[in-house]
Amino acid sequence: MGVKKRILIVCGTGIATSTVVAQRVRELLVRNGIEAELKQCLTSEVLWEAQSADLIVATTQIPAAVKIPTVNGVPFLTGIGVDLTEVEIIANLKA
Repeated sequence: MGVKKRILIVCGTGIATSTVVAQRVRELLVRNGIEAELKQCLTSEVLWEAQSADLIVATTQIPAAVKIPTVNGVPFLTGIGVDLTEVEIIANLKA
């Protein structure tokens, strides 16, 4: 793929739910042979962190000022709609 992508995993506290989502995203990337750097952050940090990211996977609302692709990460917590979420993540990384 060339350049390593940078993915932000965003939740309200940047700890618990983002850790679960980050692990699921890592597994997805390995299965698809995609190298990427993952960084967990708080919603309050996303405006700053998004400046150097290619994609956001979030379990919370992201400010409208953020203009990079954002994928809803809640399916990784609920188990509902995971397949579509994974397809969306891969499509954004390959775009």
